Amino acid sequence: MRPDSTISDNTVTITTSRCLGQDVSLIEFHCPEIARTARPGNFVNIKISPNNEPLLRRPFSIHSVDGDSVAIMAKSVGRGTTLLCDSPAGTELQVLGPLGNAFTTDKPHFETALLISGGIGTAPMLFLEKTLLAAGKKVHHVIGGKTKKDIQIRNLTNCHIATEDGSDGFRGNAIDLLREKIEQLAVSGPVKVFACGPNPMLKALAVFCQQKNLPCEASLESIMGCGIGICYGCSVELKNLSGHGTSTILLCQEGPVIEAGRLLI
Repeated sequence: MRPDSTISDNTVTITTSRCLGQDVSLIEFHCPEIARTARPGNFVNIKISPNNEPLLRRPFSIHSVDGDSVAIMAKSVGRGTTLLCDSPAGTELQVLGPLGNAFTTDKPHFETALLISGGIGTAPMLFLEKTLLAAGKKVHHVIGGKTKKDIQIRNLTNCHIATEDGSDGFRGNAIDLLREKIEQLAVSGPVKVFACGPNPMLKALAVFCQQKNLPCEASLESIMGCGIGICYGCSVELKNLSGHGTSTILLCQEGPVIEAGRLLI
């Protein structure tokens, strides 16, 4: 959970809006208040229009921070996200953030980071990669999609692609590819896995990492109407850290990043 003093609600102006393909857009805005304290894994909650249509804010992982600028990736899946993806440079937004917890990039000790993502789950990985590289870690990405068109971001370090139809890279999903390449990727010291993507992928990854005894953190996706623990729209049941029983958490408060072993398989 973040200290409230680092969260701010800001009126920002879109500086760049660029379609990446397959209904996904890269949207950048100037916001030093968020850029100053954001960490990889944090998200923002965006009020997309000045009126109440749509009423609820939409959550987006922070894709990158460059100076005072913040970028997100948005996929058009409904009225709110379509409105955002269609918004040109110059459009004003109300942005609350940075919200949620972050990926743990300093423990347990590791030398190699494996960043596993699927679909729009690639969104937080550029910010995470930059932080890990700055800390001297070796980084490999394993990115999965149904087809070549689902692979939106390619300008990443040591990028390994899997598509279910074989139209790009390895034929299969991201976990199949990880299983195939793990011995090659894990040669430089202790390994830690970081992930974001569809729940079935994250659950399969959690099983794989348990079998290989690899520490793994996963960023979960959820509806987050408020982002500050009031609406309870992001409640999720997880295994307790003790390993006994389950408990319900609010992802906006105790997530979105969790230990992957807590996922109910």
